[in-house]
Amino acid sequence: MEHKDTTLKQEIEENHFNFKKKYGQNFIVDKNIIHSIIKKSEIDKETLVIEIGPGAGALTVELGRNAKNVIAYEIDETLKPILEKNITPNTEVIYADFLKRNISEDIKKYNYKKLYVIANLPYYITTPIIIKLIETKINFDKIVVMVQKEVGDRFKAKPKTKEYNSLSVFLNYYFNITKLLDVSRNVFMPKPNVDSIVVCFTKKENKIKVTNEERFFKLIRDSFKQKRKNLRNNLKEYNLEKISKTLSKYNLDLTVRAEALPIEIFADISNSLEENK
Repeated sequence: MEHKDTTLKQEIEENHFNFKKKYGQNFIVDKNIIHSIIKKSEIDKETLVIEIGPGAGALTVELGRNAKNVIAYEIDETLKPILEKNITPNTEVIYADFLKRNISEDIKKYNYKKLYVIANLPYYITTPIIIKLIETKINFDKIVVMVQKEVGDRFKAKPKTKEYNSLSVFLNYYFNITKLLDVSRNVFMPKPNVDSIVVCFTKKENKIKVTNEERFFKLIRDSFKQKRKNLRNNLKEYNLEKISKTLSKYNLDLTVRAEALPIEIFADISNSLEENK
């Protein structure tokens, strides 16, 4: 049975807040889901939490009660009256576009033992946010995000499944990815057209060996360029002889499609290719 936070809904209505489609605003109004996220995230009083898109603050408040500190990035300043009324003293809200912020600078003044990202991500910029978190080179201990179910399924997809794509391989290089819980569309205000999923990214202590990351990621992108085509067709500009030789070690050939290859084989192919070839 869903337990709706009527106080939050009342505050949204009392402030005459208008939901903005351009920001993908769908706020969680179910305390059970929020408590599940908090519990499964395993945050504690040694944790600094970064939240992206706090919205009306339902999750933000609980993060503040359980973490040492919270930094929340909110692009919509019209939410300020609602947020400022409810957040805990250990929470800082930065009203800015997260994608344009220097996160390294923002966290400098905080002391913490663990750094987590926990957020209900706007569907329309989910992937850019994840990529920014990777490209900052900040050592996040854990990333827990609620995303559109279809997107979350791609994040954690395995080879030989329809969801498996270049992003699946890219993320798998950096993280172990697991599902924490499914989330019904009925726990949001307003209700979206899709269900959601909460996924957890934990850093890989021992990443697979890749001699040239730039080449590795380009190889992955090119391999999935046209998903229905095999490697021979997608990688025409590469040294197919070398790729064929590597594939043969796994009893495969150039007729294989990218969706059938695990990250280890992509890494082996990449490492076998010479620079600028």
